[in-house]
Amino acid sequence: MPSFRIRNFCPGDEPALRAVFHASVHGLACKDYTAEQLAAWAPLHHDAVQWAERMRANQPFIAQAIGGGAIAGFADLQASGTIDMFFVAPAFAGQGVARALMAHLHAQAAQRGITRLHAHVSLTAEPFFAAQGFAVEARQQVERAGVVLHNARMAKALVMGEGNS
Repeated sequence: MPSFRIRNFCPGDEPALRAVFHASVHGLACKDYTAEQLAAWAPLHHDAVQWAERMRANQPFIAQAIGGGAIAGFADLQASGTIDMFFVAPAFAGQGVARALMAHLHAQAAQRGITRLHAHVSLTAEPFFAAQGFAVEARQQVERAGVVLHNARMAKALVMGEGNS
């Protein structure tokens, strides 16, 4: 029985989501990226207004701990099938949060008639996405604040009814 539930984004969640994003990048991706790359990807100082606008636009799904209320992770699904953001708080890593979020995204895709999921996936998240049936379409180098980071464009074709399990 998971110790979290998945809910829709609510206005006011933005600062907590930013904290999860920052902690996830610096606490989990540190095995695959340098300190300079992590700082460019998720700087300590950020534009809170810009972040809030992105969260309101993306409308992420939030895995929230039952009881304590801490946000365990979040992920979004755009109408195009793009997963723009998918992050789990380090304190909740390995507890099924990512699997539950991915299952939720699959169910949402089925409801919305989306037949293909795709994402720009960090080196850290690539094994998880691969285990969920995503395949690497291209290796990429992206620039953040003048620093190059490596990632992969990954995709998965969905079979109708797949999200209903």
